[in-house]
Amino acid sequence: MTHYPPAMGEEVDLQEFTPSDRTRHREKVRRCLDVFARMLREAAFDTDDPMTGLEVELNLVDDSGDPALKNAEALAAIADPDFQTELGQFNIEINVPPAKLREQGLERFEDNLRRSLNDAEAKSAEVGAHLVMIGVLPTLAEGHMGLTSISGNPRYRLLSEQILRARGEDLVISIAGTDGDQLDTSADSILPEAACTSTQLHVQTSPDQFAAYWNASQAISAIQLAVGANSPYLLGKNLWRETRIPLFEQATDTRSEELRAQGVRPRVWFGERWVTSVFDLFEENVRYFSALLPITDDEDPLAVLEDGGTPALSELRLHNGTIYRWNRPVYDVNDGVPHLRVENRVLAAGPTVSDTMANAALYFGLTRALAESERPLWSQMSFSAAEENFHVAARHGIDAQLYWPSIGQVSATELVLRRLLPLAYEGLAAWGVETATAERLLGIIEQRCLLGTNGAEWFVREMAQRSGEDRFDALRATLLDYRARMHTNEPVHTW
Repeated sequence: MTHYPPAMGEEVDLQEFTPSDRTRHREKVRRCLDVFARMLREAAFDTDDPMTGLEVELNLVDDSGDPALKNAEALAAIADPDFQTELGQFNIEINVPPAKLREQGLERFEDNLRRSLNDAEAKSAEVGAHLVMIGVLPTLAEGHMGLTSISGNPRYRLLSEQILRARGEDLVISIAGTDGDQLDTSADSILPEAACTSTQLHVQTSPDQFAAYWNASQAISAIQLAVGANSPYLLGKNLWRETRIPLFEQATDTRSEELRAQGVRPRVWFGERWVTSVFDLFEENVRYFSALLPITDDEDPLAVLEDGGTPALSELRLHNGTIYRWNRPVYDVNDGVPHLRVENRVLAAGPTVSDTMANAALYFGLTRALAESERPLWSQMSFSAAEENFHVAARHGIDAQLYWPSIGQVSATELVLRRLLPLAYEGLAAWGVETATAERLLGIIEQRCLLGTNGAEWFVREMAQRSGEDRFDALRATLLDYRARMHTNEPVHTW
């Protein structure tokens, strides 16, 4: 299993696209979709022993806690191919090598992540950049949101240009906080998206099981947000407990106000229905969304398939990568064999490696248990209820009240403690995770629920202690405290 290429494509030069480029690209995407449909019927997908994956996006700060626009220097110092650029100069990303959960995958993820981050911190500190795992860097200011902060790779500038061109006007960010703060700002690039740093979890699945794993991922995304929220502050304002959600939805919105009023779908999308096949999702992406990057290669996917090869379906994959579903379908090829996976993009980064792995254990355990349940959760719950849960959890975090079948409205913490943790244990056992590992990691989730504390709650409480100080001074001081505690790897509920 290889990691999905960056959403903008591997390497893209700055270029102009003509109308004929777009027409040719649309035809090729549709041809890829037809071949993909045939592959789902006929091809042998890699499904025997599924892999799981993990990616974590990180922020860079200087000694005082302000953003450090130094990702090129930091990556040169780190000199590790597992670390890559992200959209903003204050971001980098680590791709942790994929693993099988039954082969101590969670332990391997944890060891690799801790070792890599410790090594990277020591090296990047030499160029004045420290790593922080948090969903939104709270010390970002308006001045960091311009094109001057975009990473050097041309693909990011190209994507920004295409999104703004499709929209036809500046991006508008408007978020009403839960405690009275209100953010209203605009941007002439997609740089506000760079403020969102996430943890991405990948689970490989067969074509037959894909819909169940995607539906399960959608159904539990609100639970993930409630217990894992870690993004309360943006541009000096106390907004949602997981501010990444509304920020990302608005920061890549190609729709003008008029198109929104017409019901045109957003590119950052929860979706609108439970699915019965992975094909449903790719077909929706092709039907509803125009190409942002209409780059076409020479592969004839049908000829490759009929010659016994595995087509790359590059155009379909590139297009899919510019539609930011919170649970994204992924088609990939490794050693000539195609495979499918769900990319779960709901979680913020951090606060610690142990918290990150607890979040991963909850996700992998719950999706397995629900996907293999005899009576699927999504047969008992409307899709709109799942979507409403998602935004309620993003807004209120660990204090969220959610809807759940056969229970009705229930606090997220009570739902996790009484109903979902036992399911997560069952799912991890089915994956072959050792009992001691499951108990240690899910025990962290249990304690967060019992104490009502996750990363967002900790940060907001600490800021309340500094209420008499200048807001940005308080944010810097709290972030420096956060960074020190992050390095202890003691889970956030113990802070």
